[in-house]
Amino acid sequence: MLALVAITVTSILWGTTGTAATFAPDAGPLAIGAAALGIGGILQALVAIPALKRSWGQLRAQLPTVMLGAGAVAIYPLAFYSSMSLAGVALGSVISLASAPLASGLLERFVHHQRLSRWWLLAAGLGIAGSALLCLSKMSHGTNSGGATLSGVGLGLIAGATYAIYSWCAQRLMSQGIDRAASMGAVFGAGGTLLMPVLFVTGAPLVASGQAIAVAAYMALIPMFLGYLLFGYGLARAPSVRQPPSR
Repeated sequence: MLALVAITVTSILWGTTGTAATFAPDAGPLAIGAAALGIGGILQALVAIPALKRSWGQLRAQLPTVMLGAGAVAIYPLAFYSSMSLAGVALGSVISLASAPLASGLLERFVHHQRLSRWWLLAAGLGIAGSALLCLSKMSHGTNSGGATLSGVGLGLIAGATYAIYSWCAQRLMSQGIDRAASMGAVFGAGGTLLMPVLFVTGAPLVASGQAIAVAAYMALIPMFLGYLLFGYGLARAPSVRQPPSR
């Protein structure tokens, strides 16, 4: 029960990211993404230092999984916020979120050889149909060009896939007996470190005003740092939750 509550609260926090980003209009999507998950990921590693020390040997044995997850963590926010920038907040968010469960299901099918249920196939079909209709509506009536919208959709698919990958990596580490804090801290700390060069190059607008600083701080501390702490708690205690919740 507590695991589901934690995941539900996380989904609510994540749901604020697109709107929050609009309060820093001068900051590009790469800067927003790098600040949000880069700083948030490093903070997760810092609070997990004792657990990381205890699990260091286990993490070294699972280094390919850690690095795969870290790479996905680094790509996800850049693709997600760029998708919203190109296709619009609504369409970019929907594509990213609708494709994440699909990617998670495909991972289960091809990595763990689990059969996809009829309910999953039905939900997947409805998600694809709804996303396609929204995309067509955006291209027909939106102000963005068709090329920008399609690019945003493509980046949203990348965001969904990378989300599924790093969630799978974190859960795989936990399934190998590695502490929850160490698993999340290793994957997100390494991913956040990979994002620091991007933040260094693109992040100047985020420190240009008090409002932009507040936006960056909020996104790093609340939906990303706190949100992923709660998600890790839920992921460790609800093994059947392999598909990310709606945000």
